[in-house]
Amino acid sequence: MDDQRTTVLCALLAVFVVAYIVRWRSDPLRKIPTVGGPSAPILSYWSAFRFLREPKAILSEGYAQHHGSAFKVALFDQWFVVVSGHRMVDDLRKRPDDELSFIEGSEETLQTRFTLGRDTIDDPYHIDLIRDKLMRSLAAVLPDVIDELGLAVPEYICPKEGDKSEWDKVKILDVTQKIIARASNRVFVGLPACRNEEFLTLAIQFTLDVVKDMYLLGLAPVVMRPFLAECFSAARKNLRRSLVHLKPLVDERKAKMEAYGDDYPGKPNDMLQWVLEEALPRRHTEYQMAKRIMGVNFAAIHTSSNSISHALLHLAAEPQYIQPLRDEVEAIVATEGWTKAAMGKMWKIDSFLKESQRVNGVALTAVTRKALKDTTLLDGTFIPKGTLIAAASYPTHYDEGIYENASTFDPFRFARMRAAEGEGTKHHLVHTSLEYMSFGHGKHACPGRFFAANELKAMLAYIVLNYDLKLPGDGPRPDNFCFGMNLIPDPKAEILFRRRQTTT
Repeated sequence: MDDQRTTVLCALLAVFVVAYIVRWRSDPLRKIPTVGGPSAPILSYWSAFRFLREPKAILSEGYAQHHGSAFKVALFDQWFVVVSGHRMVDDLRKRPDDELSFIEGSEETLQTRFTLGRDTIDDPYHIDLIRDKLMRSLAAVLPDVIDELGLAVPEYICPKEGDKSEWDKVKILDVTQKIIARASNRVFVGLPACRNEEFLTLAIQFTLDVVKDMYLLGLAPVVMRPFLAECFSAARKNLRRSLVHLKPLVDERKAKMEAYGDDYPGKPNDMLQWVLEEALPRRHTEYQMAKRIMGVNFAAIHTSSNSISHALLHLAAEPQYIQPLRDEVEAIVATEGWTKAAMGKMWKIDSFLKESQRVNGVALTAVTRKALKDTTLLDGTFIPKGTLIAAASYPTHYDEGIYENASTFDPFRFARMRAAEGEGTKHHLVHTSLEYMSFGHGKHACPGRFFAANELKAMLAYIVLNYDLKLPGDGPRPDNFCFGMNLIPDPKAEILFRRRQTTT
């Protein structure tokens, strides 16, 4: 009897192995070159582990070997196809959403259908609000952001009164997360909620938890992900906690709308109000509204705190650039004040941030899409339904054929490029192109980049005007922390700040 069982088990195992090998050999993705290690069954997990640890090197290798075409790298749960070169990236950009989907690509990357639910994917009206309402209200809300920065920055940097010659050491990413969370929420939920420390801590923690959940769920089999999200998702727990702060605000605003009509005196002009007005006809609950508010917080805090931290680390490592930036800010603020028009004239501030984005970026790939149907790319590469595909932004930004001395941080590179005849609008921070994809590119380029750019410029301008900064020990800029396709400043990196001796 035992011999029969052993024979049956061996036969079943043999059938499984044969079926697995046949499926692997017939997989159309097998025809796409693999970079970073072997693509054979089981061995591909080693490739996935290597990509997790050495993504920059692997993407650069694939870019060099397969420029103008496609290659693939291994993730733990699937293959990830990467394209490069103008024609291929532009082809990716132009594909319709029912063929290569931006929304489904973002969801697949962040695993949000398990942490936030399908409703934020199927009806992403918060993205339309960012693209439409926030964009049109930018000039009106920017003074509030600048006002909040003026209060928040001194609270978290050099908060003690006393000798102005003293240096204050801060973990820069921790500090910028708090400042960005507060300034952004001045526009997202308004006063006084934007200064509620418990809510801000939740917003920052939610941002970190989304990333943690992404990695946890990405390592698990697809069939296990709903269970894991239900039991272990830290982002879900924070969403429920956020209702303690958001539900009273929603209830108060609903009561005023019922009592005084839609345009009552003093009606807030912020993201929460816009979400509420979209949610009411849909009969959405406060929890569904909270998903939108916290989702917007994730996008703002994660990208903007990383971006300003990168820039400040560059500035602290090369403090000779403080004075040129300071001179520009002083001259413009003296005539324009702290306005949107002033931000538009700060070419050096803009260039400094854009060059920092080029050198660092938020991720190593961009223009991420998920194939909703079988697709053939411009070069003949066949992409089967369900495949994740993106452009190699990191190697593009370091391409010597595109950027002279591409590996060198040149803070006023884009200011010089804008000064050339006919180039004035092509090289500012929010402009995307096939050569510059930090904000993505095409119709799905980051819709909040106009708000983010003005917030970042105002923060950098305020800091150079009011503070001196340097690295501890005057050492080199700390290396970034890279994990998979994500790149962040070293979480332990510190900067020394000192209040400027004479401020304006």
